[in-house]
Amino acid sequence: MTSAATYDMIVIGGGPAGVTAALRGRELGASVALIERGSMGGTCTNDGCVPTRVLARAARLMANASQYADYGMAAPRPELDFQRLMARTQAIVYEIHEKKQLIAHLEAAGAAVYAGVGEASFVDPHMITLPDGRHLRGERFILAAGGRARRLDFPGEELALTHSDIWRLQKLPRSVAIVGGAATGCQLAAIFNAFGSQVTILDVAPRILAAEDSLVAQVMTDAFRRRGIAVVAGIGGIERIEQAAGKLALIYKQGDAVATVQAEAVVLSTGWLGNLDGLNLAAAGVQTDGRYAVADDACRTSAPHIFACGDIDGRMMLVQSAGYEARIAAENAVLGGQGRKEYQIVPHGGFTNPEYASVGPTEEQARQQRDVAVAVVPYADLDRAVIDGRTEGFCKLLVDRETHRLVGAHVVGEQALEIVHVAAAGMAADMRVGQLAELQIAYPTFTAVLGLAARRLVAELGVMPLTREWLALGRSPAEWEQRSADHEGAS
Repeated sequence: MTSAATYDMIVIGGGPAGVTAALRGRELGASVALIERGSMGGTCTNDGCVPTRVLARAARLMANASQYADYGMAAPRPELDFQRLMARTQAIVYEIHEKKQLIAHLEAAGAAVYAGVGEASFVDPHMITLPDGRHLRGERFILAAGGRARRLDFPGEELALTHSDIWRLQKLPRSVAIVGGAATGCQLAAIFNAFGSQVTILDVAPRILAAEDSLVAQVMTDAFRRRGIAVVAGIGGIERIEQAAGKLALIYKQGDAVATVQAEAVVLSTGWLGNLDGLNLAAAGVQTDGRYAVADDACRTSAPHIFACGDIDGRMMLVQSAGYEARIAAENAVLGGQGRKEYQIVPHGGFTNPEYASVGPTEEQARQQRDVAVAVVPYADLDRAVIDGRTEGFCKLLVDRETHRLVGAHVVGEQALEIVHVAAAGMAADMRVGQLAELQIAYPTFTAVLGLAARRLVAELGVMPLTREWLALGRSPAEWEQRSADHEGAS
C-alpha cells in the first residue's frame, strides 16, 4: 500500500453539514480533509431546496397573474415555457455555486479538498480509500454524506420519478400523481398545479403534512382542494404502476378495495435515506439501522472517533439543522467535548401556495407537556392581507400559561416562512408574550399577525388590566392598537 496522507479530521460529504464541519475544524486548529464524491453543495444546492425554490418562484408568478384585473391591469395569462424554466433552474444552481466558491473557500481556510472523486470507503476504523486507489488516514472522522430519495418496492416502480428526476423532464406533464404528502410532495403538488397540471396527491397517513399542527394540515388540505388538487389520504399502500394508453395507471389500496389514478407522471416523495452505500461503515465499527448511521445527541457514532451529522443520521433532515449539527460534531471531535444537539427551535415550512411554516411543538404535542394558551388569528383580520388580496390563512401562537413564555407558532398564508422566524427569535430569547404584544411591528405588514395573536393572549391571560365588562365584549384589538402590559415584568 502506498503511503497515506494523514489528517486530524476527515469529513466525508461536501454539503452544508460537511462544509460547516470542515471549516469549524480548521477554526479549531485541526488539519482537515473534505471528500465529496460528486458536486459540492449537497442535495439542497444541486437538486433540492435551490432548484425547487426557483420552480416555486415561477409558480408564484403564474398565480399572481390571477390578480391582475383586481388591480386595474389587463394582460393575458402567462404561458409557461417549461424547457426555458428548467434551463433557468440549472443556471441559478450554477450561479449559487459561483457565489459560494466552496472549494476556494475551504482551501483558503487550509482544508484539503477532494471533490468529484467518487465514493470514499473505509478500509479500517482510521483508513479510507478512494476509487483511484489513494488512501487517507484520519484520527477522527465526520460522516456528512447526506441522503437520497427513497424508492418503494412494488411492480412498475421503475416507471415512477423521484424528486431528483424532476430536473430531467423535457416537458410539463399534463397530469401528475404524487405519492407522499409531506413537505416535498406538497411543494411539488403546488408547483405543478400552478403550472396547469392536473395533480393528485396520495398519502398513507390520515392527512397530508402529518407531522405538522393539525390546523396547518387541515387548512392546507382545504387550500389545495380549492385549487383543484385532489388530496387522497389514508390509502393502504401502492399496489403497482402500469402503462395505460399513453399514461401511467397508479393502482393503490383504498380500504378493502383497490383504486386507480391515471397520470402522465408519477412522483414518489416517500422519504429520505442516508447515503450509506459504498462507505463500508462496518469496517469502521459504525452501527447502522439499515437506512442511517446511528449517532447520539453528541453526534457520536458507535465508533468513538467517528461522528455523524446532517441527513445521514436521519434525525432532522433540514439544511439549517445540518449546519447546527456539524458545528457540534466538529467541536466534539476536535476538542473531545460533549456538546449536545437540541431541536426545540427549528423554524421550517414549505414554499407552497399558500405557504405554511412552524416552529416549536404542535398544539397537540404542547398540551401533553404543559398548560398552554392558544390564539388563532385569521389572515382576514390583517390589514396587509386585505390590501394584497391574500386573506387565506391564519397564525396560531402557543404560550405557556404559567410562565407566559412563547412555546411555538404555526402559520399558513402569505410570507409564512418569514413570519415564523420572528416567533423563533422570540423563543430563542425566552420572550414573554407581553413583550411580543408590545413590539412595534411596522404597519401594514404580514408579520403584524404575530402582534395580533400576542395581544389576544395577554388579554386572555390577564397580563394587562381590563374590566370584566370589557372582557365580556370579547373584542379583538385592531392590529395598530397597543395596550400597556408593562406590569408583566414582575411575573
